[in-house]
Amino acid sequence: MGYLTEPAREVPVVHTCDLCVVGGSCTGVFAAVRAAQLGAEVCVVESNGFFGGVATAGLVNIWHSLLDTRNERQLIGGLTAEVVERLKKRGGVVEHTPTASSHFVLNTAELILELDALVMEHHICPFLHARFVQPVVDDGRVVAAIIEDKTGRRAIRARLFIDATGDGDLLVRAGFPFRKLEDVQPPTMCFHLHGLDEIRRQNPGFDLAKVVHDPQYPEALRQGLLWHAAVAGVPDLTLVAGTRAHNADCSDADQLTQASLETRRQVRSMCDLLRRHLPGGESVALAAIAAQIGIRETRHAQCLHTLTEAEVLHGVRFDDAIANGTYRVDVHHSGKAGLTFRYLDGREDYCAPGQPTQSGRWRPIQDEDPTFYQIPYRSLVPQGASNLLVAGRLVDADRGAYGAVRVMVNCNQTGEAAGAAAALALRENGGVAEVNAVKLRQTLSDIGAIIL
Repeated sequence: MGYLTEPAREVPVVHTCDLCVVGGSCTGVFAAVRAAQLGAEVCVVESNGFFGGVATAGLVNIWHSLLDTRNERQLIGGLTAEVVERLKKRGGVVEHTPTASSHFVLNTAELILELDALVMEHHICPFLHARFVQPVVDDGRVVAAIIEDKTGRRAIRARLFIDATGDGDLLVRAGFPFRKLEDVQPPTMCFHLHGLDEIRRQNPGFDLAKVVHDPQYPEALRQGLLWHAAVAGVPDLTLVAGTRAHNADCSDADQLTQASLETRRQVRSMCDLLRRHLPGGESVALAAIAAQIGIRETRHAQCLHTLTEAEVLHGVRFDDAIANGTYRVDVHHSGKAGLTFRYLDGREDYCAPGQPTQSGRWRPIQDEDPTFYQIPYRSLVPQGASNLLVAGRLVDADRGAYGAVRVMVNCNQTGEAAGAAAALALRENGGVAEVNAVKLRQTLSDIGAIIL
């Protein structure tokens, strides 16, 4: 369709600070908080009108276990544990532990308010309803971030930047290397349903996941895998995650639009199925649809170290480890239904709707299994970057490792580590690749993270 030439313009600098975090998910907020606690002047840019990312705008209300795979030893502390405790005081979290699937169920509306409080308590400058547009790069260093908001086009100058966008918007536009798989894991649009208790009462043994994939119903979903959870503190309100947009690269604007429309169509199909075909279905009410689709995977930063599936599954320890995790390898397939789980104890399951779980082993039984894995700081440092770090979904990991580390309790820790590393780099006036791992780990430990 050709091109247009925009006239040159002067962009006013609206803010100058030590650290600019682009992306206000929990990962981004936690990065900002840690840097502020260590003395940096920090701002955070978020396109939504509230913080929290997929946990709030995406409605995903599960934080996985903070314990090892034996439910014996706490592995994750820091701001994740602090926010859980803050939510408990508001009735905004239900803890399910110790069980085989230890986890926390959140009220993500309460989480929005807690993240607001964290930002204000630590005097972080917020830019909400603001979309990052373009970096200004000078001799390989990012020197400013241009944003667009209600006021117009504005710029933020900073000494150091953290890309917590998930999709690498800052990283890529600044010219740093990245990679993208052809078959990325499909995104999911989540939603809230009210009234499932009445369906359960009238349909003993009711299983939502089985019903919405049952081919006897014309509205049934054909692929994917559904999970659901109660919303903490709200009776008979259920978070449902069961839609899929296969072969959708949500770092592409047009594909993101189509994926959002398709998954919302699937939301309506599920509601129609329940209302038309099940006794008690007339009680079902669609209470909320996520403001944004839940993106599992798009771009990956190319960093100083690519975390591998073998390193995760064998529990390899790193001298620059900044995060611990236990969530299994979880790869959602783009070319077929269902997903594959791999566990630290050597088990492997393939789960697909309407099919029995196919169980096997990715390795033989051994005398002792690892009980957790680690993420190294090097996987947050982009190749060639001097004043840019990544956090959250951008962590450098191969397909299998990424399937484990991408969940929120792990991403949260990478945010804290990036924020602390940024503060150290600023204090020492050095590059992000030069941050001393021993000092970083000690700093994280001193401010509440669990460092092993």
